Amino acid sequence: MLVNLLEFDAKGMEDWFAGMGERPFRARQVLAWIHKRGAGEFAAMTDLAKDLRAKLESKARIRLPEIVGDSLAADDTRKWLLKVDGANAVEAVFIPETGRGTLCVSSQAGCTLDCAFCSTGKQGFNRNLTTAEIVGQLWLAEMLLGERTNPGSRARQGRHVSNVVFMGMGEPMLNLDAVIPALRLMLDDNAYGLSRRRVTVSTSGVIPGMDRLAEACPVALAESLHAPNDALRDRLVPINRKYPIVQLIAACNRYLVHAPRDFITFEYVMLDGVNDSPAHARELLDIAAQVRCKFNLIPFNPFQGSGLYRSPPERIRRFAEVLQRAGLTTTTRKTRGDGIDAACGQLAGEVQDRTRRSGIAITEVRA
Repeated sequence: MLVNLLEFDAKGMEDWFAGMGERPFRARQVLAWIHKRGAGEFAAMTDLAKDLRAKLESKARIRLPEIVGDSLAADDTRKWLLKVDGANAVEAVFIPETGRGTLCVSSQAGCTLDCAFCSTGKQGFNRNLTTAEIVGQLWLAEMLLGERTNPGSRARQGRHVSNVVFMGMGEPMLNLDAVIPALRLMLDDNAYGLSRRRVTVSTSGVIPGMDRLAEACPVALAESLHAPNDALRDRLVPINRKYPIVQLIAACNRYLVHAPRDFITFEYVMLDGVNDSPAHARELLDIAAQVRCKFNLIPFNPFQGSGLYRSPPERIRRFAEVLQRAGLTTTTRKTRGDGIDAACGQLAGEVQDRTRRSGIAITEVRA
């Protein structure tokens, strides 16, 4: 069976080349050709000896997810549907902004956590993505955004993607065996060269994964909080029943010892009549007193059958004011890509559910 070289970070590539009797610098050459220069075939790697290229052709491949959908929103947000096997397709989203471009990537086909406000979880879960399927989203985005017009060129092209967020389909902390090598490739100067501060992993609060990531490859961390107390969070984010808020705060503080930023971003989806009162905001002050953090308020992006609604703008403004008056950095996320179902919480892709969750009736969640 041919090996997919997109599966390897730098060490993995060197180990594989060593197994063929090749020197480490050859592994670094190929890594740069694939990720830095965007070569999708060995014939383009012109500074490799012909016999090495022939050996690579016989033993390896560069296999990417298949693009089966490409949508562009009125605000220039772009969403791709990427087929990863015969049963599943995942979504990745590029969000252009002044001075930066953010790519939102998926880490699983579906999700097991079933958060009340997220359409991905309602579709069920099939499997974890591989490292190749995760980093392949970045490889394809760079190509499709026009930055690699000549993959065989020695001149490094400018990049559109300056930031990567693991906020697409799936819970990254439940797939760290694939996510960590993908992160290392994103950070590697011989590949994509992104800063640790510009790569963010979002989690619903899987504490063992947070601790492992802190030791193995700490990047910026976003925590999907969404409720100020355990009773409400148990209903909105079911993983809270296993890892309640007090444990989550302790894990965040452990992560900060290693993190490239000196704060945790708490994501907080604004749900009409559920978690958006001034009293809820004041409860959050108790959490903020225990961990260095900032808040990112996310207007809920509706999807069919959710039973939930977006908080009115004035209520979101008043909620933010409570936090800001206490000296907390608080931003309200601008909704992007909702016209093509590419906004936060709307990614669904196509998943062959193995959890038997899809099709289950969704009931309203009220405080």
